[in-house]
Amino acid sequence: MHNPSRSVCSNQEDLHPDLMTLLQRHRQHPFRKPISSHTHDAFARFFFEHKGDRRSFILDSGCGVGWSTRNLAALYPDHLVLGIDKSAVRLDKAVKNTQPAETNVLFIRADLVDFWRLLLLHGVSISRHYLLYPNPWPKKKDVMKRFHAHPVFFELLQISPHLELRSNWELYAREFAWAVNFATGRQFQVETFRPQEPISPFEKKYCRSGQALYRLAIDLT
Repeated sequence: MHNPSRSVCSNQEDLHPDLMTLLQRHRQHPFRKPISSHTHDAFARFFFEHKGDRRSFILDSGCGVGWSTRNLAALYPDHLVLGIDKSAVRLDKAVKNTQPAETNVLFIRADLVDFWRLLLLHGVSISRHYLLYPNPWPKKKDVMKRFHAHPVFFELLQISPHLELRSNWELYAREFAWAVNFATGRQFQVETFRPQEPISPFEKKYCRSGQALYRLAIDLT
């Protein structure tokens, strides 16, 4: 037996009414928050150690215990997959579970928003970027904590031409798609899907609970 996972519960029923205003503000006023010292140090170590690496980089943002990072590394054996998370506890589990043969996996403890900005600042090319089941912040008042309503959103879209978002909350994916259209003028469709093999612990849990899953694949080439 397994414990069923709850569906997202929100007091918001449709696209947030303030989303356009927020995006307009973010476009006019670039994000100026100082980058945290610990993320700057983590990025510096990564940049120094891998600046000559000829492999393409894949970014797994919010990788948690690293299951998704390792699965992506198996799917893309010629790439170096960067699993980024702010939790030392989760990343410690990720490192312990990684096998010696998994040589194309790298885990970095960092603040996502700051790490994204440093990637852009230093011109690091990311071939693919995955946002797998980010915190949906379902309360209406918390909209700015969602990545597509955050001041970093326009920089987020510049990190990689290929971005894939997965969520168990359809409205989150729909808002993200709307925000991409606002920022780029290009439309991308949210689709329901059922993975043959779950890519992350959250995906596995949601599948077992019979929840609908949503995917937004963005190609900005």
